[in-house]
Amino acid sequence: MSLPTGRQVVVEVPATSANLGPGFDCFGLALDWCERVTLRTEASGFHIAVSGEGADQVPRDETHLIVRSVLLGLADLGESVTGLGLECHNTIPHGRGLGSSAAAIVAGLLAARALAGREPDPAWTLRHATSIEGHPDNVAAATYGGFVLAYDGRGGVAVVECRVAPDLEVAAFTPPQALATKAARALLPNRVPHVDAAANAARAALLVEAIAGRTDLLWESTRDWLHQEYRRPAMPRSAELMTQLRAAGLAAVISGAGPTVLVLGDAATLAEAEAKGWVPAAKGFAVRRGGVGSGARVLPSAGNRPRRVGGAEQTTGHRGSTR
Repeated sequence: MSLPTGRQVVVEVPATSANLGPGFDCFGLALDWCERVTLRTEASGFHIAVSGEGADQVPRDETHLIVRSVLLGLADLGESVTGLGLECHNTIPHGRGLGSSAAAIVAGLLAARALAGREPDPAWTLRHATSIEGHPDNVAAATYGGFVLAYDGRGGVAVVECRVAPDLEVAAFTPPQALATKAARALLPNRVPHVDAAANAARAALLVEAIAGRTDLLWESTRDWLHQEYRRPAMPRSAELMTQLRAAGLAAVISGAGPTVLVLGDAATLAEAEAKGWVPAAKGFAVRRGGVGSGARVLPSAGNRPRRVGGAEQTTGHRGSTR
């Protein structure tokens, strides 16, 4: 069934970070760094207006990741459109390990449900977003917000929403150069020593407690043996920055597949480090400090009453991200 023309939704979605050191392919964190996407049903064709980060690199037809995700979502709901209009201003840099593709996917799926007049369903969004993205960490954080643990459960991918210390903040150090996730994954070995896997498991468990409130454990709990050092050749400047930040006592990790470096800490610790100028290797990186964010949401419109879904206040959607 084709939706009538003239329907419009505005979706707000966050940047995200994955892994956080030892939580490879399972930990995700939403950042309070959001974009807005406007989608509307039109009589025919695809009318796409994109500005900002990566605007000259994305397609202007139905292969655009947001549009593709909308169409896939609508098809699953038994709906279709004769045309779509998309407007977005990208602020999340592409290829930097900040969840730009996860944001696009979740934004599209969230918009699909809203355009179809359906109630929000985080589990539905997570399932389809994971299928499109290939792994659940960023899309889970974009959908639910906060700090999440995504895992393969009996019924498919599932999420645990974990506690976050009220004073937890993050600083993202983003270099000008992009790095494809596929290239970063290609450097990972098929096997790792048992002792490394055991050490990583212990730190991942400890990180849950550290983020929940024991921020004094953040440095120790963000140690990793599974992926960061293997990826060093692909991002030597980011790896050196992470090394210097950790040597200064800061809980620095590679954000997702990189090359952005993320630092976690309480507000006082990060404010002090920023006042001191961080570390020499930070030169040339764009630095953005902020807190932990909420998931994606459809913004209120006339007749829409906000409601909480997936641990977040919603209108006709749940929590997620954009491209």
